Amino acid sequence: MAGRARDLESRAAGGGCAWAAGPIHPDRLRGSGRRHHPAHRCRQALSGADATDVALRERAQHRFDFGRGAARRGLTITTLAERIAVGGWPGNLGKTPAAALAAVRGYIDEIRRVDISRIDGVRRDPARIGRLLRSLARNESTSATVATISADTGSGDAAIGDDTVRGYLDALERLMVVENQPAWAPHLRSRSRLRQGPKRRFVDPSLAVASLRASPERLLSDMEWFGFLFESLVVRDLRVYAQAADAEVFHYRDNTGLEVDAIVEAQDGRWAAFEVKLGQAAIDEASATLRRFADRIDTKKCGAPAVLAVITGNGFGYVRPDGVAVIPIGSLGP
Repeated sequence: MAGRARDLESRAAGGGCAWAAGPIHPDRLRGSGRRHHPAHRCRQALSGADATDVALRERAQHRFDFGRGAARRGLTITTLAERIAVGGWPGNLGKTPAAALAAVRGYIDEIRRVDISRIDGVRRDPARIGRLLRSLARNESTSATVATISADTGSGDAAIGDDTVRGYLDALERLMVVENQPAWAPHLRSRSRLRQGPKRRFVDPSLAVASLRASPERLLSDMEWFGFLFESLVVRDLRVYAQAADAEVFHYRDNTGLEVDAIVEAQDGRWAAFEVKLGQAAIDEASATLRRFADRIDTKKCGAPAVLAVITGNGFGYVRPDGVAVIPIGSLGP
């Protein structure tokens, strides 16, 4: 096990690891390896899918294996910032961070200048598409409405109208540039009302970074935005692993303000809930949120959760006394 852990840490620290890639449109961005259909997500993730300690299938079957050393993954905040900015594009493996960043920015330019008009033959203003992409980047990992996004694209007459925003978003979905995270609709014990709006997601958080022409250094100087992008990184990887297990990834939000970042539901109805926290300081709060959420679910109709877990940027994997697991992203696998 020690050899496997050392190998994984060296790969995750910047060697040859192929981390998770979201759906990739097949026609363009040759330099970034953008030649995948969404039904065939890249099977390797940030952690290295074949060398992990904590597997999604094991969690779904109520099994935990932290006993093989409770390995600490060597993913520093700086490494995570670089991974988010560079993205999971297979064609970027082996490139320097600067070259990979340039490739993703080139992809964004192709989207707004060429791809979005090719998808259905409708000519669209590249400058306005750029403004929309920047708004989506600022609203990554939020449930921003169309009206909110419209207002964020400009003030007064400069704002892109709601109907136009809807058309742009539809084209971006068809291009597999954005893949929003739908809301989960479980049976509840309480009278809380569910919110059905999706969370805004690019297929890969590197697209948000590129849309704002940001860098790993900028992420490190804006920890709030870094946290939103880290959440999208985790959701991206969960989607890769969930697809391999014939499952889907949702989010939860109700009218009381209770939110859970990711719900993985299998076809047979089994489910698991995850909160995502970049640092260690928020683990207690996240665990309390998960326990409160689990208490609201009608388990007679939905079943008990297979696992409640907090996914973090680094640290050790372990199970807390309250039964909530803590999983560093470097230990997350299928």
